[in-house]
Amino acid sequence: MKLTLGIVPLTDCAVLVAAQEKGFFRRAGLDVTLSAEPSWANVRDKVAVGALDGAQMLATMPLTSTLGLAGTPEPTITAMGLGLNGNAITVSRALHDRMVAALPTLAGDPAQAGAALRAVIRSSHQAQRRRLILASVFPTATHTYQLRYWLAAAGIDPVRDVQLVVVPPQRMAAHLQDGLIDGYCVGEPWNSVSVAAGIGQTIVTSYEIWNNHPEKVFGVAESWAVAHAGAHQALLQALLQAARWADASEHREELAGLVARHIDVPLPIVLASLTGRFHYSADRQVALPDFHVFYRYAATFPWRSHATWFLAQMSRWHELDRDLDADALARRVYRTDLYRQAAGALGWPCPAVDSKPEGTHAETWSPEASELVLGADRFIDSTRFDAD
Repeated sequence: MKLTLGIVPLTDCAVLVAAQEKGFFRRAGLDVTLSAEPSWANVRDKVAVGALDGAQMLATMPLTSTLGLAGTPEPTITAMGLGLNGNAITVSRALHDRMVAALPTLAGDPAQAGAALRAVIRSSHQAQRRRLILASVFPTATHTYQLRYWLAAAGIDPVRDVQLVVVPPQRMAAHLQDGLIDGYCVGEPWNSVSVAAGIGQTIVTSYEIWNNHPEKVFGVAESWAVAHAGAHQALLQALLQAARWADASEHREELAGLVARHIDVPLPIVLASLTGRFHYSADRQVALPDFHVFYRYAATFPWRSHATWFLAQMSRWHELDRDLDADALARRVYRTDLYRQAAGALGWPCPAVDSKPEGTHAETWSPEASELVLGADRFIDSTRFDAD
């Protein structure tokens, strides 16, 4: 079956690239073309009208597409995650210099970085300077809620104290260089691109905001999944195999080469984060082995607690009707049943429950009566989230 799947030029399109380049799609009887899309709005709209059969999506997108937030409602589902973590917040060198002047001890501490930014915002307000302009990649992106969460945890009101704008991922570095924005939250490689060019400094990774948070998922229109149930299962099985291949440390260098060609970014920049060597600045490299997780920690499972957390953030920022049945929506959109069908066909283990507590584990852990190993899930403000 011939299929066209959308990707956005980001390092975490890796699972789809691996499925294509390593033959997992072909062995599943699928003739797949990967279509590089310039923005998340393009992905949403093309899936909605059938121009794409499925796509790499923000973990929030199947939810917001189904609700019609920032677009026409189109019921959309996900039955598989494409990875955990992978984002960061980067600011201009000028803003970073102001932050260091305000709080010289901020280096390497995400909480101190928040305090430094709060001090800069306070001094700007007193001097009647314009609000800082911070960008994310889509109005209802995972990045948007991560950025807001970190700001709020630092005592910064993301609605009143800063101006939030939307910029496509691959335009972030250029906007920062041109002074159109003061900082941004984006996925790799677009933080490292600014750092390598000497125009930006990364101050916090998304892992530090929420350990092992969901990031991208594989999404399809609900109507497409019903009409093409067999092809959907074949896709899920191919992607599961690709995710396990991509997550192996011995494959990361080869994977980086494949991804670099698809997103047109120099190999060393892609290789660094994929092999757990993240550059916060030109002179500060940190080992982050879990910066990109594609299969470990049940990364491919569509946890409904993840869906509910994002819906809670949408409610927090007054984007949802408070009468919305969040649990019913999460069950409709995050299809654990379809995941279990695909994993079962491969004979692979998967979680026995649909939700888990979030924010309660500082280290790897295993659910009761399970051999699965899950990752740490702490929030930067030590909050605990119960999906129920």
